Amino acid sequence: MELHNVWFVLIAFLWIGYFFLEGFDFGIGILTRLLARDRAEKRVLINTIGPVWDGNEVWLLTAGGATFAAFPEWYATLFSGFYLPLLIILVCLIVRGVAFEYRVKRPEERWQRNWETAIFWTSLIPAFLWGVAFGNIVHGVKLDAEFEYVGNVWDLLNPYALLGGLVTLTLFTFHGAVFAALKTVGDIRGRARQMALRVGLATAVLALVFLAWTQIERGDGASLVAMVVAVASLVAALVANQAGREGWSFSLSGVTIVAAVTMLFLTLFPNVMPSTLDADWSLTVTNASSSDYTLTIMTWLTVIAAPLVMLYQGWTYWVFRKRIGTQHIADPVH
Repeated sequence: MELHNVWFVLIAFLWIGYFFLEGFDFGIGILTRLLARDRAEKRVLINTIGPVWDGNEVWLLTAGGATFAAFPEWYATLFSGFYLPLLIILVCLIVRGVAFEYRVKRPEERWQRNWETAIFWTSLIPAFLWGVAFGNIVHGVKLDAEFEYVGNVWDLLNPYALLGGLVTLTLFTFHGAVFAALKTVGDIRGRARQMALRVGLATAVLALVFLAWTQIERGDGASLVAMVVAVASLVAALVANQAGREGWSFSLSGVTIVAAVTMLFLTLFPNVMPSTLDADWSLTVTNASSSDYTLTIMTWLTVIAAPLVMLYQGWTYWVFRKRIGTQHIADPVH
């Protein structure tokens, strides 16, 4: 396999890892308003991701850095054409990180409530916009012969991309709900399972329509297999959730994300950004990639560093694997 194809696969892997991990991360942030009944329960939900949320975002930084180094033309076109939505996502992630850290720095109720509101919105908005962005990448955008994006921001808000945004929003919320059920005890655990059922049913309908649309437009045999796995895993996750098997439900919702994102990349390849104006103006793994020398150096660095990083992050999840409830929340010290 040629190196530019290898790096397309590696970048797909990084985005899959990001959406798997940050998916439940965003979901928990959204559920702080939809599920938690009081401040203690909000603290429980936030504490379920407290030790890991910043590590989850490393996958995004790595995916962006890998795209910049391996496919600079793709990176340049993507970040110039999608400037406004990506800027909104970046601002949300910055504010979200500040909100996690500053929320308990002062005892005033208004102070904490405002930061909790920020956590909700800065989780919901990126969860939606990532789906819109990837919907446009897969569906294609207006690229000219110089690989420049010549559309406007309203062109990005097409029906396919908006549906993709609704799918990621509901799927991440479902993923977060089953994670909350897996990581909590007491009354909030049962309500998280009920929330997962309601959100999961809506997700199943939206995901089926979106994936079927994708398959009809750009799919092949491999993408069809990925679509079937995604839909079957989502249904199985709902069944496991109803049976009280939170571990299985969370694992299966994760498989849904993995299979769905895999399908998107399968339908995209060998393009990295199709042009809706002329197929010959599309960015591909060939015309958007760096030199073989650059890709070779990147490959060796990845072989050495990636396993160490993944082992460390896996160890973090193992250390903080136990369930928590309101009885474990100590009074804040200021």
